[in-house]
Parts: sequence; structure tokens; C-alpha cells
Amino acid sequence: MEVINLYQSQCTLGESPYWHAERKSFFWVDIEKGKLFEYHFGTKKTSKRKFNHRLSLVLEGQGEYLLLALDRKIARYDLETEKLDWLIEVEEDQPLNRFNDGACDADGRLWIGTLSTKFTPRSGSLYRIDSELNPEKQLGQITISNGMAWTEDNQTFYYIDSPTREIKAYQFDLETGEINFDRTVIRVPKELGTPDGMSIDREGKLWVAHYGGFGVFCWDPENGKLLKKIVLPVPNVTSCVFGGENLDYLLITTARENLSEEQLKQYPQSGDVFLVKTNTRGYLPNQCGF
Repeated sequence: MEVINLYQSQCTLGESPYWHAERKSFFWVDIEKGKLFEYHFGTKKTSKRKFNHRLSLVLEGQGEYLLLALDRKIARYDLETEKLDWLIEVEEDQPLNRFNDGACDADGRLWIGTLSTKFTPRSGSLYRIDSELNPEKQLGQITISNGMAWTEDNQTFYYIDSPTREIKAYQFDLETGEINFDRTVIRVPKELGTPDGMSIDREGKLWVAHYGGFGVFCWDPENGKLLKKIVLPVPNVTSCVFGGENLDYLLITTARENLSEEQLKQYPQSGDVFLVKTNTRGYLPNQCGF
């Protein structure tokens, strides 16, 4: 699979790739610089917006709005007027914490995790936020809350707490939003890096960005086997999402953080976003219910 450097964003911490089908655009963020990028698939033009917060997540909300995770707050954002409408805040008693990765389930609930900016072990949590804007903690003792995905039948929820190097499967009840631990489906060997963001394809395979692993790895959650790897010219690969008209392109984000000057000279494309045409297809993302 050919790897194309789509845009030289040079992100400190590129994350949250998102396909917006109506706009025919890929979004992604640079968490540490508070930047929101939008690449329009048709015009091949990229726009940038800047926020005075750490920006970890971009999703579609109701209407024409985006939902953004800024520090420990969720905001509704109008792309035309650039107005932010603040909705909720969590963990006000933990000022060193911030939101990280997140996704919406098929019922429109937002699932989003937190971490400490000092990466203090077990100081984060995973929250479920419904249309009433009530954040309910689903998991505690999380260190770096990252990738999430649901199976097509909405009966299994996959989740990554990165330092564990494990992808865990939870029984998922779409009606209630409850999760119950089922099993660990994948254990990532240390030499392959650390699992970060992920997407699921229509065959139920998990495409996982490996931080420090120079690529996106495709895993089979049924047997835990590694099926293939997309090799990238940078070490710190952070997340990936399917998009494009047929949902067969994979947009991949990367990071420059934690690399020495010598390493940045060796891997100058670190922090850029990459595009790969795959032989499979993903799903349209679920929109949030608020």
C-alpha cells in the first residue's frame, strides 16, 4: 500500500483524525498547539484554526456544529462564525488532567477519556456523556486513555489504555450504554511500540496506530494475530481513520514530540499526516447526539 504524505502539518502531537462526509473533509488536531486542521478532499486545500487550549478531539455534533475537546471541557464549535459554546467540564479538582481520545456510539453518546499531562499512572478515567450532558465515569484507574471502536452489531466495545499494551473487549449494551469487561483480545509486544488510536474495518479487523512502532498495524481481534503493517517513515504514529467517498482511504496522524533533534533530522516527516488507499473499507463515524 502506497503511503502519501498528505500534508506537512509538522504537529507536535497530531491526533483525532476524523472524516466529515458532508464536507468531504478530513479533520485532525495538534493537541499541544491547539490547532484544528481541515483538508478538503476535492479541492486538496487545507485550512487551520487555532485555540488557546490543548485540543484533543474533533467530532460531529448536531446540526452544522463540531464538538471539540479543549483541556477538560467539551465545546460546540461553529466553523462559520468560529463561536465556541461551552457545554461541560470534568475533573475540576484535577487541574493537571485533560481530555484525550474519544468517539460516539450508535446512540449518539460520547465516550471520552482523560489523562494527566504529567502521565501520572492511573490518574485518568473513561466517561460516557449522553444528550443530557451528564458525564458518567465508566472506567477509572486509566493512565493514557486512547483508541475506541465498536463492532458492527454494537455488541462489543474495544478500548486501549496505552501503557498496558493491550486492546480489551467489553460487552456493550447499546440501549443502556453499559459495558462489562469480556477479555483481552490483543497484547502488543514491546518491540512493536505502544497501541494508540484505532479504527475498525468492515471485516471487523482493528487498524491500530503504534506510537514508537513506525506504522499502523492491522490486528484480528478474534485470534489476536497480526495481519499486516503499513510502514511509515516516522516512529510516533498516533491514530488513523477511514474516509473518502468509499471509506477506503486511511488518514494517519503522527507526532514530533519525544524526538531528539538528531531523530527529527532522521525522520523529518514526523508530525505530518499520511494517506493510504487500502483494500478494505471502514464505517462512517457516529454523530454525537448533542
